[in-house]
Amino acid sequence: MARRPANPISESMDDYLKAILVLGGSEGKKVTSTALARRLNVTPASITNMLQKLAASTPAMVQYERHHGVQLSSAGKKRALEVLRHHRLIETFLYEVLNYPIEEVHDEAERLEHFISERFEERIAAKLGHPKFDPHGHCIPALDGRMPKDSSMRLTDVRDEGTFIIDSISDIDARILKVLKVRGISPGVQLRVRDIYEDHGYAVSIGSSKKILQLSQADSAAIKIQPM
Repeated sequence: MARRPANPISESMDDYLKAILVLGGSEGKKVTSTALARRLNVTPASITNMLQKLAASTPAMVQYERHHGVQLSSAGKKRALEVLRHHRLIETFLYEVLNYPIEEVHDEAERLEHFISERFEERIAAKLGHPKFDPHGHCIPALDGRMPKDSSMRLTDVRDEGTFIIDSISDIDARILKVLKVRGISPGVQLRVRDIYEDHGYAVSIGSSKKILQLSQADSAAIKIQPM
């Protein structure tokens, strides 16, 4: 993979491409401008301007029609997977080797992901034993861009009591990450839904513990799970 030029415009483009990749999921669904604005914390006008630039680039990085959402082109997806691989490898390195707190690795990786060379990426991957998942439980794209299909669901999609395995935790909100870690909620842990408060969150227990934890709607939305 060729190294990308490191300038503010290309960094911003990479952020958009990565956000579209993550929001669109493994099926590559169309992503709305509203969802992008929320993810990137920018204005709708900025979203429209950047999407038009990405669609007009050579090669086109996205397929965009105003008011109808945006999808990555093949070139956009390739580049998005590259920067996502950088991001998640850096997060893993910071957490496992440099002992960064889990709530700090995302923002640090956001700053570094645009600047590492492909050789440095290879050295990080080798040092870590070529990991498949980052500390949040998110899949790290393979060197050739392959990623398994995501079959997990958000805790907020659960409508009945039951037992699940935590698949991943969203890395967007550092406060939520820290709160969940303190409460023992992390990838690979068993989570049992004991009660559901419509629009107000969930009562859960973790592992073999019988202690009931109250999760807000925002906390619950950050958790992705798989059935046992």
